[in-house]
Amino acid sequence: MTTRDLVLAALFTAIIIVLGFLPPVPIPLLPVPITAQSMGVMLAGCIIGAKRGALAYALLVVLVAVGLPVLSGGRGGLNVLMGPTGGYIFGWIIGTFVTGLLAEKLVRVDQTATKQMAGFFIASVVGGIGVVYLCGMPWLSVVAGTPFPAVLTGSLAFIPGDLVKASIATLAARAVLVGYPLLPARA
Repeated sequence: MTTRDLVLAALFTAIIIVLGFLPPVPIPLLPVPITAQSMGVMLAGCIIGAKRGALAYALLVVLVAVGLPVLSGGRGGLNVLMGPTGGYIFGWIIGTFVTGLLAEKLVRVDQTATKQMAGFFIASVVGGIGVVYLCGMPWLSVVAGTPFPAVLTGSLAFIPGDLVKASIATLAARAVLVGYPLLPARA
């Protein structure tokens, strides 16, 4: 990785932290709130790619682990990482990598705007929603002592908001690709 790659990863870590300033929206009966930080998975993966995006989230997890209040609602510390939301937080790293990998494969500068946006949206949904849920739901079930089918059913409440986040990330990634293409300059 170059210095530029490290700077982009650190910049996205800062963007993810700023997304945490938006207050979390609690969901009744679930200990996992809706946060804007999960949209960062889609943004980082689609805009700076798999390796740099995953590095940005890995840095965020390190900051959380040392106790800095960088998560939504001013949360931080090992207790958060080991709590009900821990699986989702660790899933952000893997989800960002998958989102970036898919975006790198599906989106090219020479494509039409429609194909680029479709590629960004697919990458955001698969990595930013699918992978993060696959990491977070089993963890939540075990840590909270909630049966997995109940966690799965409760997670359906998050899908509409996550699809809106994927749409916003798609528009942002397309705008960056047109104005200052970072994705093609892969790490």
